[in-house]
Amino acid sequence: MKKAIYAGTFDPITYGHIDVISRARNIFTQVIIGVSASAGTKKTIFTQAERIALVRAALPATQNIRVRPFSSLLVDFAKEIKATTIIRGIRAVSDYDYELQLALANRKLAPRIETVFLMPSEKYIFISSSLVREIASLDGDVSHLVPPVVARALKKKFIKTAR
Repeated sequence: MKKAIYAGTFDPITYGHIDVISRARNIFTQVIIGVSASAGTKKTIFTQAERIALVRAALPATQNIRVRPFSSLLVDFAKEIKATTIIRGIRAVSDYDYELQLALANRKLAPRIETVFLMPSEKYIFISSSLVREIASLDGDVSHLVPPVVARALKKKFIKTAR
């Protein structure tokens, strides 16, 4: 069984993430979506539990996708769940520079775990969670960037923060 992990904060999950997950599930027997507790200094707008719920709600029910929380180094989590591959999404050259550094560091820490880069469809290539959060925070329409359940959660979250 070829098990891969696609990890991130998913704050929030976007159609770009979902596209990468769809591509990964066509390659690997099982894809674990690892929802990180935090991303170092990066502050999330949704709690880890909220992000896990949104990821589960946004993804189609399928046998080969699982959603799991983690708070350790990604390679340690990959070892724990016996994943052989780390999936990373790349949209642009700037992503590649950063992701290459992570992949090389992960290779040093866990030489047996490979990193595979996948690109989303060109119609999603410009989407990032930070862009979605910014548009939503200014009451913009994000319905073409995220699933309806995520758009509703963003609207609710920013209505609360505006009060």
